[in-house]
Amino acid sequence: MQTGLLALLAVSVLGTSFLSGVFGMAGGMVLMGVLIAVVPVSTAMVLHGTAQMTSNGWRALLWRRNIDFSIFFRYVAGLLVAGLLFSFIGFVPDRALVLLTLGVIPFLAVLIPAKFVPQATSRFGSEACGFLNTSMQFIAGVSGPLLDVFFVRSDMDRRSVVATKAACQTVSHFAKLIYFTRMASTSGEVEAIVMGMAVFMAIAGTSLSKFVLERLTDTQFRRWTQGLVMIIGVVYLTQGVYVLLAD
Repeated sequence: MQTGLLALLAVSVLGTSFLSGVFGMAGGMVLMGVLIAVVPVSTAMVLHGTAQMTSNGWRALLWRRNIDFSIFFRYVAGLLVAGLLFSFIGFVPDRALVLLTLGVIPFLAVLIPAKFVPQATSRFGSEACGFLNTSMQFIAGVSGPLLDVFFVRSDMDRRSVVATKAACQTVSHFAKLIYFTRMASTSGEVEAIVMGMAVFMAIAGTSLSKFVLERLTDTQFRRWTQGLVMIIGVVYLTQGVYVLLAD
């Protein structure tokens, strides 16, 4: 891989891992947009899965005392159902669909009436969350804003939200990594140095974010998160429409 492209990916993984570490999402959306602009979608999914699995896994480790494991294990149950379903379908998205879905997710999360979205702490809420978010991972590679809908009205503090979401996202990105490696046979296309760089930068960015999250209030955390993902959504929705019309 060219040195310039490797440097771009390194900075992107570092910055987006930091962003995800602070807000519990958004970083993955930005990283996916960068990746699909420079590499094929299937390869982007593998690289994104590697970086985000590491970022979320390291974040979950840093905040392990705040993880709600009841929610986590029920989330995994929904994930397994989604994984089984998509294994039968064998679906691989194109670039336009990824961009459009990335753009729609934040608005979908806001437009869904709250009464129709069970919280992760409620009965069957975690299972539904696991199924829907893992399905979205297979379609767009990202599901952070949709995942947040299942936590936004809970009485969990920001540390518990970030820690539990990180644990859930870790297994979702792992499932995505397995799925696209198996379905698209891309494992040989991604150089070992790139995978190693993604892991190192993801850990570094996540570690740095811990100091910022400690200084945020719960109110700031929730307000800034929503505004950030809406702006990102508008950008991707515009790009997706452009790519679709250009094709």
